[in-house]
Amino acid sequence: MTILELCRDSHATAKAKGWWEEPRNDGELIALMHSELSEALEALRHPGRKDEHLPMVDPVGLELADVLIRIGDFCEARGIDLDGCVIAKMVYNANRPYRHGGKAF
Repeated sequence: MTILELCRDSHATAKAKGWWEEPRNDGELIALMHSELSEALEALRHPGRKDEHLPMVDPVGLELADVLIRIGDFCEARGIDLDGCVIAKMVYNANRPYRHGGKAF
């Protein structure tokens, strides 16, 4: 699956499941992305806990998948070329100096 396909499929599923019947607030959508990252952190904090719906899949990976799905949904809805943005950013990052020229972290 490409990034473009991820975005299109994520948004199509969200629309089909009723999440776009009303206009959605950008801040709320970003907060939902953040909440999925927080759920990934919680999964790391509880390493033995399995997902109740998909117990055979890594729970941290599932939460990170949710992040990608929410990002894809948002980008497709807002007309953001995430594929192009990722490529541009990766090229930029590859050409940055070591630790961005001296940052500690």
